[in-house]
Amino acid sequence: MTPGPKNLITDIAGLRVGNAEDQTLKSGTTVLTGDAPFTASVHVMGGGPGTRETDLLAPDKSVAAVDALVLSGGSAYGLDACSGVADALREAGKGYRVADAVIPLVPGAILFDLLNGGDKDWADNPYRALGRAAYGAADTDFALGSTGAGTGALTAMLKGGLGSASFVLDSGVTVGALVAANPMGCVTTPGQRHFWAAPFEIDGEFGNLGPDPSSGLGRSLDSAKLRAMQARMAERANTTIAIVATDAALTKAQCQRLAIAAHDGIGRAIVPAHSPMDGDLVFALSTDATPVAADALGGIGHAAALCLSRAIARAVYLARPAPGDLLPCWQNHDDTGR
Repeated sequence: MTPGPKNLITDIAGLRVGNAEDQTLKSGTTVLTGDAPFTASVHVMGGGPGTRETDLLAPDKSVAAVDALVLSGGSAYGLDACSGVADALREAGKGYRVADAVIPLVPGAILFDLLNGGDKDWADNPYRALGRAAYGAADTDFALGSTGAGTGALTAMLKGGLGSASFVLDSGVTVGALVAANPMGCVTTPGQRHFWAAPFEIDGEFGNLGPDPSSGLGRSLDSAKLRAMQARMAERANTTIAIVATDAALTKAQCQRLAIAAHDGIGRAIVPAHSPMDGDLVFALSTDATPVAADALGGIGHAAALCLSRAIARAVYLARPAPGDLLPCWQNHDDTGR
């Protein structure tokens, strides 16, 4: 497996991603859409999810494909970003057709960033407009770090962000991940230099420091400072929300299994993960472009999990400082964690 040309989820032909954010708000929205509707499903492992239209992604539900997926900040308010995307899709004549009616199908998930230092004293919910703007910006190239749904994201010790990564398998199948990383847990080991995802890094994509030679799971959980930071973050609520995608032709049931497998990528890159206060969720989609053998799903799921771990680390590695930040960025912290 090697990364795709862009090392982004948009290495999968036909997919586009757009970001929109408000730096004063310290929040934003990310939209993934395609040249055509795509098969999708979802799996939730966090205890505090916030979602829209995810029930229709269950394998037994009649909807065969959706038009876009939304990741957004804003907690419950951020779900309105899906409405902005639906507005734009309807104007473009895209959506599920019932006689003369056009109904865009836009599942979404949100993370909690209401207490991150941004100005949340809005008169009108800003997320509908952010969703429309993100859809309008969708392209094969897009920014990572402190942008889109990752604009105001935080981890236990550092700023979070938006990340993406891809793999091209030996079979020619492409797999990619897109994530807004805002977890209660840590993406880095104590000292905040080394990433838990370091064993899966490719070509120095998040610093090339390798695994932490002095840390272990016990040390990370015994750190008094880490426990204090996690307690503070638990009071705010958190979430890692992600999309994994492939051009392999998968059914909706297979997409659900892909989403389940991809959650391993969260567990390998964040310590702890899937807590009662996180809303950890993974969407999985197929563009149905490449026929695959019946036994290919295991390898595709493994690649998706690795991509998601790498994307989480890239999200934190590429986060940028901004006025009013509550936590430092990986790029400008010191070894005391300040």
